[in-house]
Amino acid sequence: MTDTHCPYCALQCAMTLTPAPAGVSVDGRDFPTNGGGLCRKGWTAGELLNRTDRITQPLLRGPDGELRPVTWQQAYERWTTALIATRATHGPDANGVFGGASLTNEKAYQLGKFVRLALGSSRVDYNGRFCMSSAATAANRSLGLDRGLPFPVSDLADAHTVLLLGSNVAETMPPFVRHLAGARAAGGLIVVDPRRSATAELTADGAGMHLQPRPGTDQALLLGLAHIVLADGLADTAYLAERTTGLAALRRTLNAWWPERVEQVTGVPATQLRRAAHRLAEGPRGTYLLTGRGVEQHTDGTDTVTAAINLALLLGLPGGRRSGWGTLTGQGNGQGAREHGLKADQLPGYRSIADPADRAAVAAVWGVDPDSIPGPGLPAVQLLRELGRPGGVRCLWINGANPVVSAPDAGAVAAALDRLDFLVVSDFFVSETARHADLVLPATQWAEEEGTMTNLEGRVLRRRRAIDPPAGVVSELTILTELATRLAAPGHWSDDPAEVFDELARASAGGRADYSGLSHQRLDEPRPYHWPCPAGSGADTPRPFTERFAHPDGRARLLPTRPPAGPGALLTLTTGRLLEHYQSGTQTRRVASLTAARPHATVQVHPDTAARFGLADGEPARLTSAAGASQVRVELTAAIRPDTVFWPFHFADEQAVNRLVTPRTDPVSGMPEFKATPVLLSAVGSLPSKENACASTP
Repeated sequence: MTDTHCPYCALQCAMTLTPAPAGVSVDGRDFPTNGGGLCRKGWTAGELLNRTDRITQPLLRGPDGELRPVTWQQAYERWTTALIATRATHGPDANGVFGGASLTNEKAYQLGKFVRLALGSSRVDYNGRFCMSSAATAANRSLGLDRGLPFPVSDLADAHTVLLLGSNVAETMPPFVRHLAGARAAGGLIVVDPRRSATAELTADGAGMHLQPRPGTDQALLLGLAHIVLADGLADTAYLAERTTGLAALRRTLNAWWPERVEQVTGVPATQLRRAAHRLAEGPRGTYLLTGRGVEQHTDGTDTVTAAINLALLLGLPGGRRSGWGTLTGQGNGQGAREHGLKADQLPGYRSIADPADRAAVAAVWGVDPDSIPGPGLPAVQLLRELGRPGGVRCLWINGANPVVSAPDAGAVAAALDRLDFLVVSDFFVSETARHADLVLPATQWAEEEGTMTNLEGRVLRRRRAIDPPAGVVSELTILTELATRLAAPGHWSDDPAEVFDELARASAGGRADYSGLSHQRLDEPRPYHWPCPAGSGADTPRPFTERFAHPDGRARLLPTRPPAGPGALLTLTTGRLLEHYQSGTQTRRVASLTAARPHATVQVHPDTAARFGLADGEPARLTSAAGASQVRVELTAAIRPDTVFWPFHFADEQAVNRLVTPRTDPVSGMPEFKATPVLLSAVGSLPSKENACASTP
């Protein structure tokens, strides 16, 4: 038996694996995040290990357009030739990498190092840009540090009130619901969501409140709550004076957001806003504000999260022993992957690639001149948009991601991949993205490898190998070491995860995400380790803001924000997740029981809206946006606002909702606008009605 952690979300539930004929059997293991429980995805994770459609050898596309098996030697030779020729013809930035937040810390670190040293390129980013970028940017500028939950999730057990904005944890990470039991029992769970989601249902029977704003108006709602806190004398004035700056400027901007105005913008009654604000201020101990993708995946996502942090600061919550603000990281290693190398503007340890001191510190560990490390690259949407174009990447390696399903304007992304001179994809299966590849490489799965992950609390965890991978399947660390050798890359390269982690720890020393006091051996100890964990201290940091924030003066920043103009569309498409599936569905759509429960996508439509457009439950509808048009079956539900439709993003081809999502992004974080796309709705075979046209045509 092997103790390890789930391959899916950032809750990183603990489990025990036992080898079995079908791969491994899975048992839940007692752990602070999951208490021995698992969700449907976790219980069935072992079924993916021995599937017959598993890739077990490299596949190279031949002159006839077919992918055929080749040896690893042939794969390396063809790939190396492409990399060298691309650099010679188009320059180093014509080679690039698009990574994934499911990769271990070791893989993310060495992949980022490979791009900068072996390729000499700045062109690297990852799918975490679609997940955590707005929350990370907001936390850094307000608090000086981005660490998902800056407190152990078990702190929520004593919660009196939890304000949960834009996160449907009952479906996305069900074991998390146990941590809301205290707030529910106290009648203090407040859920903000335009849908009556499974999480919003937890507020029923006196357990709390459901605030149901129009999509894209979360920032206005938060400004309204903050206005009430100040106007009604609910702010923690002593905390604000001692631990923050910027109150006067913030107060001036909040004057304009009285409850009745916010009601007009959001659709949330002013009485509910007042009730929620007063509930949050009843007692600062045991009060938490948690944000998720629903409020972050917008063109004003950074400002919306900033508004949430402002509200938390006004109430005196961040840094409290039993109170705080945090964001719920989505992907399994969404935290660690950006901390150590896959983000376009960062170096290991959450260092800035543009900062001379940070560059020098990492260069010393890598054994290179700081000037040899390229500068900042491009955020994901821009990187993908420019593929194959003059000045863009022409040879790309996609590792741990499926952007043909997960990226905005997914149809344009597929076309961009086809413009490339050479595309390499590493995966477990031939995903929708891998169908476009010139070379497909088999990768080890979670139960077949050693490494570390960083969960939503900033807790660094050991992933342990339970079984051997199939013959022919190798770790990305092996691939990176082989390629680096063939390209005569400077620095030391290893395929030993423990050795790579030790180098990562040295490279992070002194950075904001300092792992220098950790090692695989130390992480085998039965105690938790939350970063920062500097060498020599012997201590970790479960609550980094208890005494001071991470800005030089130790104070948090209250930063004024301003929401964009109100939504112009009469019908807005929002996207999200289902209980049974994960991310782009590459894994979960291959698990029979999960697929049987949710075999295809549906679009949720309010019955009144469906009646206006002649739509019936189960019949196909056509949705049209500025990015394209698709057909999907209708699911009628009164749990959604009449001005909103919801389509989950786990499905592919014609059922891929991101074909409709435009590539508009937050100007600060680069986060795409996944949650509020203006659309036209019509029955299949009819023209879209003018009745649901937008104020500004999409």
